[in-house]
Amino acid sequence: MGVADRKEREKEEMKTKILEAAKKLFLDHGFEKTSIRNIAEEIEYSPGTIYLYFKDKNELLFALHQEAFQGLIAKFMVVAPIEDPFEQLIAMGHEYLKFAIENPELYELMFLMTAPIEALECRCDVWEDGHTALNMLIALIDACKTKGYFKDQVSEDLAMMIWANVHGFASLHLRKRMSMFPEEERIPRLQRALEVMIESLRKL
Repeated sequence: MGVADRKEREKEEMKTKILEAAKKLFLDHGFEKTSIRNIAEEIEYSPGTIYLYFKDKNELLFALHQEAFQGLIAKFMVVAPIEDPFEQLIAMGHEYLKFAIENPELYELMFLMTAPIEALECRCDVWEDGHTALNMLIALIDACKTKGYFKDQVSEDLAMMIWANVHGFASLHLRKRMSMFPEEERIPRLQRALEVMIESLRKL
């Protein structure tokens, strides 16, 4: 490995280290109460080191959002080979819920952590990945409509309804609202609730 390659690898490793520390502190203490100095202390470097990679904590939050949405989009791509659009829609719902359950920290950053909206306005392409994920859902609903499903529905409105419902299932789990049930029942109950929603969609 040449000197340039080694330096590039070290740069990427440091960037990852900073992002992991920022994610931990944002979730543990909140966005507002976390400073660049706190993040620097977490990785035992000076604040100046972090500024070599990110201009402020807003840009750190944006980078974490990007990482999270790209992970969700990758999950959606797994179901793309399914030919029947309605079956693909069902699989997408299950993949979304699975992503939230398996990646609680990323999902928290994406949808649950309180942060001022200006923290996500530091880039002109903010929410681009979020829009991509939503547009994938809308396009799939449009494909379902060509097969006779959802004839009287507005695709964008139906997409919001589906997203809100599956997000609600994920939030119940991540916010520990399923703790009223035995642990072994919690995720199966959410999956069954998702199936009930799917059956309702099938009738539209």
